[in-house]
Amino acid sequence: MASKPQAKIFPHLWYVKEAEEAATFYASIFPDSRVDRVTSLLSESPGGPAGSVKVVDFTLLGQRFQAISAGPHHDFNDAISMVVLCDDQEELDRYWNTLLTGGGNEQACGWLIDRFGLRWQIVPAVLDEMMHDEDPVRSKRVTDELLKMVKLDIAALAEAYGS
Repeated sequence: MASKPQAKIFPHLWYVKEAEEAATFYASIFPDSRVDRVTSLLSESPGGPAGSVKVVDFTLLGQRFQAISAGPHHDFNDAISMVVLCDDQEELDRYWNTLLTGGGNEQACGWLIDRFGLRWQIVPAVLDEMMHDEDPVRSKRVTDELLKMVKLDIAALAEAYGS
């Protein structure tokens, strides 16, 4: 049996019970995304009785992810987040608005928490370039502008960068 090459490293996300729902939601947002497989553990485990724990393999933007529904353990927090680099304001707005659907919460500086508790940073692809500019004055202006924002505004960041 031939097998396709697998990623050597990929994110694994632990949900109380909504891993499949979260994976389906994320796959509906991003291109080249899908739920690849849902496997119920047939053995009793610390996460629950046989059949209650599900492992979900999914792909987002061509990148492998895995999630598990295995009961309460640790909540997601700001220590780990998914970063989405956006080419323009339309793309940024689309991802921002969609990830907030159904009960997400806006944070600061381009961060949000989706309805499943996962943290996301929705940022313009040019932001790294702006913030790492060799001119510290330009970089500071961009950072100062960024720190005032909730959802990032590419035009305002570009204006701060260019002024």
